[in-house]
Amino acid sequence: MKLLTQEILKTLPKMYSSENEKDPIVWCKFFTPDSSWTWYVTEFDGTDTFFGLVDGFEKELGYFSLTELESVRGKLGLPIERDMFFKPCRLSEVKGV
Repeated sequence: MKLLTQEILKTLPKMYSSENEKDPIVWCKFFTPDSSWTWYVTEFDGTDTFFGLVDGFEKELGYFSLTELESVRGKLGLPIERDMFFKPCRLSEVKGV
């Protein structure tokens, strides 16, 4: 599965464009089907770096890389996938606030 499509690339805001928003929109979600890690994207630099919420050992905002997401495998060796049914929503909705 391709993690980013041309359609998604057209919708992702540029890096730092929503840094002054209290509750930015999450545009896409990536997850490991064989573990509990999830990445929620709010911004993209257009090349390799995302910014958003990482839900792994803890929930925290930060940067993560497309290259890294494409290379990482979960416990059973499965690749990270994009949630094809995810609908854009506010960050507060995925944070559980």
